Amino acid sequence: MPNIRHTPTAPTRVQPLAAGRRIDAHRHDDHQIVYAGSGVLAVTTDAGTWFAPGTRALWVPAGTVHAHRAYGRLDLHLVGLPADDNPLGLDAPTVLAVSPLLRELILAYTRAPDDASPERARLLAVLRDQLRASPQQPARLPTAADARLAEVCALVHADPSDQRTLAALGAATGTGERTLSRLFRREFGMTFPQWRTQSRLYHALRLLADGTPVTTVAHRCGWSSASAFIDVFRRAYGYTPGRHHGRDRDPS
Repeated sequence: MPNIRHTPTAPTRVQPLAAGRRIDAHRHDDHQIVYAGSGVLAVTTDAGTWFAPGTRALWVPAGTVHAHRAYGRLDLHLVGLPADDNPLGLDAPTVLAVSPLLRELILAYTRAPDDASPERARLLAVLRDQLRASPQQPARLPTAADARLAEVCALVHADPSDQRTLAALGAATGTGERTLSRLFRREFGMTFPQWRTQSRLYHALRLLADGTPVTTVAHRCGWSSASAFIDVFRRAYGYTPGRHHGRDRDPS
């Protein structure tokens, strides 16, 4: 990532972002919690892209170079924590499930960033407790280091509806199926079908944030039917894609 901006203190605030808006690569000396109550936030590092709809927040450790991209209009809620305050004990970006209580704590804490009252300090203490209790979620598209793997990933990203098997994709790029299967497990820690599902969900979130109908999203992203897509989406995010645009109004 060229032209990396260094902002020592990770801000605590609410920052509106228009659809398609980007925040270029930067890093902080502090940790940061990043949450978008509506729309979809994509956070990219050298290791890959993490994506977070309204039921997810992202933990960005101190020193991590990262960039943001908004899909759909969103209010970006940012919570900065000092480098010596790591309630999660994590040293890599991680997507966390956001319960209704954690959501309300983040919204309340970021409304008045200059408030130094004891009440707000207690609010942060409860927020930190809820962070520790939040399950980690597999919502990352890792960046391939091996050129052969990167070529196959690029084909899938270019057309999420592509139904070709790993063997067929390997034939198209000149790499054997066994080699590619080994690379997926070694570099990404997952099988090709698992990775492709993550890729399709990422594209689906982007399309939903732009207002694309659910049935259209299902077919563009490779599902055989809208019902199959809805089932996978619900299991991944805890709500149906039809409710995606209302996450900022309905945290349940």
